Amino acid sequence: MANLLDQLAAMTVVVADTGDIDAIRQFTPRDATTNPSLILAAAQIPTYQNLIDTALRESREVCGNDAPAEEVVREALDEICVIFGREILQIVPGRVSTEVDARLSFDTEATIVKARKLIGLYRQAGISRDRVLIKIASTWEGIKAAEVLEKEGIHCNLTLLFSFAQAVAAAEAGVTLISPFVGRILDWYKKHTGRDSYPGAEDPGVVSVTQIFNYFKTYGYKTEVMGASFRNIEEIIELAGCDLLTISPALLDQLRNSEGELERRLNAFNPAPTEAQLHLDHAGFAAMMAQDPMATEKLDEGIRGFSKAIETLEAQLAHRLGELEGSKAFQHAAQEIFLLNDLDGDGCITREEWLGSDAVFDALDTDHDGRLLPADVVGGLGATLALSAS
Repeated sequence: MANLLDQLAAMTVVVADTGDIDAIRQFTPRDATTNPSLILAAAQIPTYQNLIDTALRESREVCGNDAPAEEVVREALDEICVIFGREILQIVPGRVSTEVDARLSFDTEATIVKARKLIGLYRQAGISRDRVLIKIASTWEGIKAAEVLEKEGIHCNLTLLFSFAQAVAAAEAGVTLISPFVGRILDWYKKHTGRDSYPGAEDPGVVSVTQIFNYFKTYGYKTEVMGASFRNIEEIIELAGCDLLTISPALLDQLRNSEGELERRLNAFNPAPTEAQLHLDHAGFAAMMAQDPMATEKLDEGIRGFSKAIETLEAQLAHRLGELEGSKAFQHAAQEIFLLNDLDGDGCITREEWLGSDAVFDALDTDHDGRLLPADVVGGLGATLALSAS
């Protein structure tokens, strides 16, 4: 008898939920999906350091030699997402999902701009847009951005999706795919009910995805449903037959080493009875979200978590950029320090404007005129560099 993973792959598209290229190569899924937390985890693996360094060097070329480090790091974030995506697409035959900066989740226009840029970077790498899904948080603003992008032929994956309202709005916007977060829904209910576990069919995350799937198939929406964020293989088993399931390497391995007959639970051609069709405007969406504390809390938590992962990655990239560029990093740092302290923008820093200690100001003010010019700050850091190199 075939193992559970092989049986699942015969009825559902299996997607690898990881940024670890070696893990993707091991399981050979059709598609792969990443997010900031997964990219951050992958960036810690020494094998991938050359990819990070490549992104930083290419970003420096794009931004120019005089660009501050923070600008280079921002550019490198996009480059890294695309570089990892490019590497993944050399392994999987299908698509890779690449996420828009979660800090843009409530800004429709900025999300559109970022998505277009990511697709442009993929195009420069010789990868067509039909192999890329742009992941966008399922806020109202994100859904509206996806609606615009889909009309341009840029396909979207609506992530951080926890509610029926988010799913309906995404389907009506014509998005390619949604990713309901099964495990995170379960986490919330366990915390708020005090229950340690749920039988597979009663798992709140499973119930949510089942409802969404049957609704989409009943009313003929083209939007695909991809269950995500699983906590155990029982959740996966209960969703066998879903359009797609994105699964971590650990659970893929568990499925591969498990035997038994896998029954199709969801059937696109014979969906279970569902509720009446809805048509949501912004007010209706907001009202439904307000009545769903789980979805509201988990969406906010997810955006904050992904944003924190991005900020952590930015800090690591800034450190690595300093290692790669040596003295250039001090020049960029000096420029940033100057701009931060030149509060009135007149090209010099007075003692009143200086945000640091008087001792540091006095050390930098070598001509004792009570003002710091850019050359004074650069010179001060240059002296530090000379001392560290001696």
